Amino acid sequence: MEPAVTDHVEIKKYNHPTGGWGSLKSLIRNARDQGLLLSDIWSTLLKQNKADGYMCVSCSWAKPAKPRPFEFCENGAKATMWEQTRKRCEPSFFAAHSLTELLDWPDHDLEEQGRLTEPMRYNSTTDKYEPVAWPDAFGDIGAQLRRLEPNSVVFYTSGRASLEASFMYQLFARIYGSSNLPDSSNMCHESTSVGLPESIGSPVGTVQLEDFAKADMMFFFGHNTGVTAPRLLHPIEDARQRGVPIITFNPLRERGLVRFKNPQNPVEMLSPGPGTKMSSDFFQVRAGGDIAAMTGIAKAVLALDDAARERGANRVLDTAFIAEHTAGFVEFEAYLRATDWESIVRRSGISRADLEHVAEIYSLANAVIGNYGMGLTQHRHGTENVQMLCNLLLMRGNVGKPGAGVSPLRGHSNVQGQRTVGISEKPELVPLDKFQEFYGFEPPREKGLDTVETCEGVIDGRVHGFVGLGGNFVRAVPETGLVEKAWRNLDLHVEVATKLNRSHLIPGKVTYLLPCLSRLEKDVQASGPQWLSIEDSTACIHGSFGSRPKPSEHLLSEPSIVAELAKATVAGKSSVPWDDWVADYSRIRDEIERCFPAHFKDFNKRFLTPGGFHRDIKASKRVWQTPNKKANFKLPTTLEADPDIDISGKNVLTLTTVRSNDQFNTTVYGYRDRLRGIIGTRMVLLMNEEDIRRMGLSEGQEVDLETHADDGVERRVRGLRVTPYSIPIGNCAGYYPELNPLVPLWHRAHKAHVPAAKSVPVRLIS
Repeated sequence: MEPAVTDHVEIKKYNHPTGGWGSLKSLIRNARDQGLLLSDIWSTLLKQNKADGYMCVSCSWAKPAKPRPFEFCENGAKATMWEQTRKRCEPSFFAAHSLTELLDWPDHDLEEQGRLTEPMRYNSTTDKYEPVAWPDAFGDIGAQLRRLEPNSVVFYTSGRASLEASFMYQLFARIYGSSNLPDSSNMCHESTSVGLPESIGSPVGTVQLEDFAKADMMFFFGHNTGVTAPRLLHPIEDARQRGVPIITFNPLRERGLVRFKNPQNPVEMLSPGPGTKMSSDFFQVRAGGDIAAMTGIAKAVLALDDAARERGANRVLDTAFIAEHTAGFVEFEAYLRATDWESIVRRSGISRADLEHVAEIYSLANAVIGNYGMGLTQHRHGTENVQMLCNLLLMRGNVGKPGAGVSPLRGHSNVQGQRTVGISEKPELVPLDKFQEFYGFEPPREKGLDTVETCEGVIDGRVHGFVGLGGNFVRAVPETGLVEKAWRNLDLHVEVATKLNRSHLIPGKVTYLLPCLSRLEKDVQASGPQWLSIEDSTACIHGSFGSRPKPSEHLLSEPSIVAELAKATVAGKSSVPWDDWVADYSRIRDEIERCFPAHFKDFNKRFLTPGGFHRDIKASKRVWQTPNKKANFKLPTTLEADPDIDISGKNVLTLTTVRSNDQFNTTVYGYRDRLRGIIGTRMVLLMNEEDIRRMGLSEGQEVDLETHADDGVERRVRGLRVTPYSIPIGNCAGYYPELNPLVPLWHRAHKAHVPAAKSVPVRLIS
């Protein structure tokens, strides 16, 4: 694959705020590149995240009941423009290019070809995709699936599919006989889904949008808000203007939580100032040092409580809450007292004085939100990271009250919602008995494959078929080299997509590329124009209505494609009325309500309410759905989030992977990471200047990077440009997905199997 660089490379420090004129210029540039500068895309953006419009296809941040005039951010607008481009990837393109040739194209250039327009089938003789009629495609895919053992077929879902499509898709897989329903959560927030139920009895967070206006302090751990959830910057800015402390821990000093200039505030835009200071304190914790940092804060809080008790003052701990609502505090207290400060400081990279300073601020706050991203979850002990944050909040009763709670900041737009309606490889999380009763089939009861297990199954030959509902699976997963090599042995490879990506270029023995509508586009079925529904990261359900024209007359909606695949594969094996459901999506929502009544009561009546409706998250009401009916303090087993990596060798560093502000997940919009000052390339290695000097390197020098592991597998990425950056000594950073080949499959969260991409041992080769 060609390196992700352009003819002009420029790297310089960026000291401007997030947002501001840089954000507006970026949108104009993007609109021009997609042929949309003078189009009606601007009026479409006015409907983004509005009650009568469509949910953003980018991140999953909350959609307010009273939206701003422009309820979109830079990255959300880029996602809309990228998908609504005037460019078309038609059959003539595939006739001109073999898949072998296209494999050398960068990710950006593949998606830059525009929207897919017709269903395609791979011809191994010509090494090219060729157009195929929809009925022929469905018929052949169904025949291929019927030849395969169901437990050898994986049904993957990216985070963009609607609740309606996701519900139908998982039913199709289960009727077929497969529990293999991994999704993009397996690669990012599965540590949340495993850790939070043990701590508070809920797989999702407890915070709603209105809590941000009531909080009097916030934590941020391991989250690049300015890139992955920019609309969240608005409530943070409001909080800062009220004087609310924002305490941030992250290895890189990301601009979004440093300074922000609101593009929707004309006075602020025209003022010469640097914008709002977003973090009152910003600590550059060493990669994997979050357990240690949180242990230090908790230990200092305990010391403040000791001092208050000695003085006869009000306790710092919420002793009434701890006594009534929690279990395990005695053991947690003993852990804190036994853990020495020297170990805490050494592992976290943060001084005792700084951690005690944070504890003092925390002890004075009454309502505190703990926000976090993949900087906590993507570690070997990612689950313990999540649980340690819960411990910190529970110490002062900061779960289940207004303005407080645990707030996992999810990534893709409906990644949380698809889990809610049954996309899961874990049978205990799905109402299988209801499926059996309602639809007349016997669902498989065994655990299915998650994402990492799917990769292992592809490599060792257990997986024979793969159906992908969106996403760029092969590019997004770790161990890219081994996975790509083995992928060609699949008997069947089917992808449902809007645009071309690298995963589509690695065929199995039978391979289909099926183009679908975006949720931005008008979806007209037998009963008329259809609404879809999406769940945001605060567990609110919203309606989404597309109004854009179809890019091609040949495109089908995701529910239509799922229904046709099911009819071709499992006809007569259930009572599911696929055609009736596709004719009127409200019938699908009725079925979702019937199968999941606790969360979807009066679904069709409520989902179009401005602001949506909130799922019944018991932990937000201090009802703990844990085995002991308590919120639980969970002891970490180590201060090391990644204790089994060795970085003691020569030229060895700990790598953390990052995203550019010109990308979303594997989709690369361009080569302008404005917020880091990196223009024209993605092949960089961000390093501390001391490490550069210690290793005898120089700025701009090209190096190769290898995984520091002796397991017989060579993992190397070549041609990375050494770039000085503000990052802790011993750490380095580079872009995802370019550095995915360096992440071994075995380097994953112990309980959750999330790839530990935020703390990878690597060695430099110059």
